Amino acid sequence: MENQPQQKKKKKKQDSVEDVAGKQNKLAGPESIWGNVALASLSPSKYKKARSKRFEQAAQNDLFKETHPRLVHRTKHMSVPEFNKKWRKEQLQNLEDPSESEVVTLYGRVKSARSHGLIMFISIVNEFEHIQGEFNYKNLAASDPMLRKETFKLFGRMVERGDHISITGKPHRDKRGFVAINAIMLPELLSPALEPIPESLTDPETRSQKRHVDMIVNPEVADTLRLRAHITKYMRDFFHDRRFLEFQTPILAENAGGAVARAFTTSATEFPSRELALRVAPELWLKRLVVGGVHNVFEIGPAFRNEGIDGTHNPEFTMCEFYSAYATLPELIARTEDLLSGLALHCRNVIASDLASLPRPDVAKLVNRPYRQLEFIPTLEEALGFRLPKLTGKDAYTELVAILTLSGIKIPGGVPPTMAKLLDRLAGIYIEPKSFEGPLFVTHHPACMSPLAKSFLCPKTYQLVSARTELFVNGRELANMYEEENDPYAQAQKLAEHKLLGTNADKAADPDAEDAPLDKSYIRAIEAGLPPTGGWGCGVERLVMLFSGANRISDCLSFGTLRNVVGLSSEAKKTES
Repeated sequence: MENQPQQKKKKKKQDSVEDVAGKQNKLAGPESIWGNVALASLSPSKYKKARSKRFEQAAQNDLFKETHPRLVHRTKHMSVPEFNKKWRKEQLQNLEDPSESEVVTLYGRVKSARSHGLIMFISIVNEFEHIQGEFNYKNLAASDPMLRKETFKLFGRMVERGDHISITGKPHRDKRGFVAINAIMLPELLSPALEPIPESLTDPETRSQKRHVDMIVNPEVADTLRLRAHITKYMRDFFHDRRFLEFQTPILAENAGGAVARAFTTSATEFPSRELALRVAPELWLKRLVVGGVHNVFEIGPAFRNEGIDGTHNPEFTMCEFYSAYATLPELIARTEDLLSGLALHCRNVIASDLASLPRPDVAKLVNRPYRQLEFIPTLEEALGFRLPKLTGKDAYTELVAILTLSGIKIPGGVPPTMAKLLDRLAGIYIEPKSFEGPLFVTHHPACMSPLAKSFLCPKTYQLVSARTELFVNGRELANMYEEENDPYAQAQKLAEHKLLGTNADKAADPDAEDAPLDKSYIRAIEAGLPPTGGWGCGVERLVMLFSGANRISDCLSFGTLRNVVGLSSEAKKTES
């Protein structure tokens, strides 16, 4: 019994410094501008309780009667970027006397604060730009004779990094010549940060669990996502300028539609006996729109594939697809070069002007057109050192595996169970790395790899190939495009054969074997007449990775991969318990 008080005292001492000792870079709050070291040493939960208690005490002194007040409408308010743009340095030459400036109100999050006697300097951030507010007690007291020094100092003790405040004052130039705002009244607290906002954050686990804080602390996180917004806007403008219409197609339906991938399945209370699926691609819906007379259509939206997570793949991602009636493969290639070269220059300029934390991309190879083109089969045969067997033959897969074995060619990870996947694996080894030399179009894939594309007999190889090409940059696929199969009889046969190949494959060796697309309603739709059509698809995250310099797809997603998102819920439950 006598030892219990000592144990409690010891535990209390450890709790008060847990974020300072042993958990460097976790969310330890900074000092307030008046040297409030006590809050900085508290854990997040204790920090929240301590701040809440201080607000209660401050309310008794007529300060912060409401910690989350309704925003009062002000006619003269603007964002920090608008403020900075309006009062550029050259426009302030005649504003040496701040009293002659107009009064404006700015809103933002406290980035930093410091004090010198009865003068405070508080820097706020709004829309990714910051401005410094200057608070001189003498000037504030002249406007408000009821303002006491104790109240002024109390505000200084209360404000913390991360708080949202409003600053009302007049624009002027500080001693360094920068635009600033000279306050005429004490700031208004709009929303306090009840969780401490650190000045640095490097712990990977904390960064993934608190992505919102990571965005505040590490500018490259927000800048990558801002670049993503610029990329999608550019793509939309690109297609709108070329008479394309943007449509939204179903995400939840009876068939996943389009690509060969394992789908997420679910059910709906309205159709309890039917299995529904999240789409793996919008392709089949968009081609239905072409049948319906929308001859130039595109969509930027989510797609879902129930597959693994790695540096370049996430089960939920964003696709951009367009379909253009009467477009040929050469036209799709030219349009891709137009889009990529223009987007490369746009991203370079945006990063240089607005996204300083990101490295400037080297866009010389993307701007230099035309891009290199290599045909799939001749390039692969040259790399392997032998001619491929007739790929449409009944025993083609067995023959190719035997030739690879006799030639001593080993396939990393083992031999895939279908011809399409084996050829894709070989291309990844022998063809795609050539894109490190510059953007590369790989054209005319074997027909078995592209059941939704038109096919023809290649006059060079006498193999049945598809009117398809893929664009690779730095070893990664950026875009896939082909002339769409519009013959309903040929399309039905191709899909049936592809489905049969998947069904006959070893399910244990190939979990996706039975996930080949076979949508009979789509076949019926193109019986109404799908014109010769060119289709194109691109993963938006791949473009963001290319131009931002990000090494992982998680950096290009607002809240990381599915693993991070699921982890957020798990962490929340752990915290509650």
